[in-house]
Amino acid sequence: MKKVELVHLAHARSGDKGDTANVGVIAYDPVHYDLLREQVTSERVKEHFGEMVKGRVERFELPNLGALNFLLHESLGGGGTLSLMNDAQGKVFSTGILRMTLDVPDEIAASVEGKGRVPKGWTVEQYGG
Repeated sequence: MKKVELVHLAHARSGDKGDTANVGVIAYDPVHYDLLREQVTSERVKEHFGEMVKGRVERFELPNLGALNFLLHESLGGGGTLSLMNDAQGKVFSTGILRMTLDVPDEIAASVEGKGRVPKGWTVEQYGG
């Protein structure tokens, strides 16, 4: 087993409504959807974001799209019009979730290397991430 960042297995989109961020995670390859479904749980997402998400995390499965959708409640300091945060919008949560690491079999790790933002053969240290 190897640790692989989610960015190599999926892409993501996010947005917001009030104090709730919405994050969609979509597998690049439908073959990896079950792996995402098993490992990218509400609990792991809440743990990954830590104190940024004060409320609960809901997960919705969209198997026909190879996607998972998450609602991150109480994650925007009240929302864009109420918060004192610099940027109280959910658009950056998609980048954040893609930094989550998953344990994947060696053959999957080899097959997805370089699919995300890290060029094939590079290490995190080489690109400064």
